[in-house]
Amino acid sequence: MLTPPWERSRVVQTAKISEVGSQAIIEASIFGPLKMRWVAEHTEYNPPFSFEDVQRKGPFRSWRHRHLIKAYENGAVLRDEITFAPPLGIVGGWLAGGLIRRRLQRLFDYRHEVTRLACEEREATRTVVSRPL
Repeated sequence: MLTPPWERSRVVQTAKISEVGSQAIIEASIFGPLKMRWVAEHTEYNPPFSFEDVQRKGPFRSWRHRHLIKAYENGAVLRDEITFAPPLGIVGGWLAGGLIRRRLQRLFDYRHEVTRLACEEREATRTVVSRPL
């Protein structure tokens, strides 16, 4: 699961990454008991290089998240590009400079670590069969 344990959220509906138009729905607590529903739609799928989702409903005025994968000889690098406009106008802009950006950075640091460990585990348990010489 890519959701950090400290984030109080629940996946209502998962999206199929390979299906453009597929939507993920997440119910999350923002501040204490205040909950909101976030709907993200997959708008691009370009394997093995990238996929993208945009917010259709949620806490931001706008949100675009591109997942970029660059392959190298001994692995790959996953890079997330996030473009967003915070809610609440000027107050949201002020919060984005600190609170929102820190929360997002912490969230994506966690996600990248979980992804890295899962890939390393998969590589360590992969069986390679070769022909005898």
